Amino acid sequence: MAATTLDDVDVHLRSIIANLYMLIAQAHDYHGPNTQHAMTTEIKQLIQNLVQLSQTARRLPTRIPLDIIEYVEQTRNPDIYTREFVELVMRYNQQLKGRTEAFGNFRDILAREMASAIPEIRDDVRHVVEITGGRAE
Repeated sequence: MAATTLDDVDVHLRSIIANLYMLIAQAHDYHGPNTQHAMTTEIKQLIQNLVQLSQTARRLPTRIPLDIIEYVEQTRNPDIYTREFVELVMRYNQQLKGRTEAFGNFRDILAREMASAIPEIRDDVRHVVEITGGRAE
């Protein structure tokens, strides 16, 4: 099964719009059994086009998170999901920043204590601290 492009979907959507337009025109200018037969034919063609669109859309390479699909199915606004997701990521980033700073402070304190307790490794400790982005004292 070949991958579908948006151009394929566009062609199907345009044919569906044409079917709907013809149905509107025929309903507006109804002339009895002849128009009814034409409308029946147009409805059958519309159903065929909708089925083709549905089959084509399944082959589109889309990546929609399941959470968003569930939001829409529950008649909720996906923008709310996006806002909540951004807030969650910001909160996580703040926690991660705090942890990083705490570990950095721990590294500096540990290096200072190790250098004072074991003077022979002072240069090695200073080197490790500098490499890892800490303050060498």
